Amino acid sequence: MAYFNFPQQTNFYKGKVRDVYTISGKYLVMLASDRISAFDVILPRPIPFKGQVLTQIAAYMLKATADICPNWLMEVPAPNVSIGKKCEPFKIEMVVRGNLTGHAWRTYASGKRELCGAAMPDGMKENDYFHSPIITPSTKAAEGHDEDISPAEIIKQGLATEKEWNALSEYALKLFARGKEIAAKQGLILVDTKYEFGKLGDDIILMDEIHTPDSSRYFYADGFEERQEKGERQKQLSKEFVREWLIENNFMGKEGQTVPAMSDEWVDTISKRYIELYEKVIGSTFIPQKLDDEETEKRILEVLGKL
Repeated sequence: MAYFNFPQQTNFYKGKVRDVYTISGKYLVMLASDRISAFDVILPRPIPFKGQVLTQIAAYMLKATADICPNWLMEVPAPNVSIGKKCEPFKIEMVVRGNLTGHAWRTYASGKRELCGAAMPDGMKENDYFHSPIITPSTKAAEGHDEDISPAEIIKQGLATEKEWNALSEYALKLFARGKEIAAKQGLILVDTKYEFGKLGDDIILMDEIHTPDSSRYFYADGFEERQEKGERQKQLSKEFVREWLIENNFMGKEGQTVPAMSDEWVDTISKRYIELYEKVIGSTFIPQKLDDEETEKRILEVLGKL
């Protein structure tokens, strides 16, 4: 993916997955690449159409939740490009969990009954529903791993005021409830997800992407209860299968570990899983689109010319 130089460009940031251009200090042009990361490490090979999948699911979900919380997105001029308002981000991720899965389960299985200040009751099995969703925030690290943090620590460290924390929590739980409704209509369970928020003046704004396979985990609803009763693994749509493959190949992003080689077949499998999630979540057929850099730039400039 090429790098661009737009008129009135005031900053450029290359993230693990996205390239972000700041325009006039007020707008962001966000290009979702086909790069894939896990354990905070960029894996060696891109995944075809991943950027398009993430961009289009996020746009769909932001539109479907705009009545709950204002968001940053203004236009999607190209398959993997989002343009929106630049906000001052809260340096925390609002992780909402409806089920005891992933990091929460690993913490629970180690004997702990609290995660980021949220209580986890005794007697639960992996993937069981919590009585009601819990919020387990993490700090948003510029580099390296995000760290678990409690609401009390967030307020103490000045990452958000108590009033802001209460508003963020309320937004996150309402967004999660809407996400679960949308997923349920498609025969899916939204298991856990993360939200990022920022401020524009005094307003709290929902940023980045939501309810995508990079930020969320979905289970298939059909057969969920039977699999739980039998202690079987749940059938899921998320990036977790990539993490599981890495763990099986002795990689968890720790010092001295080497990222395993990715075969053509494995790259194709990951791409198909992303497309499958798009079609399941959105409920329509995925239409692959690849624009050349010249056409992508032209479409971006058309939008920027109107701002």
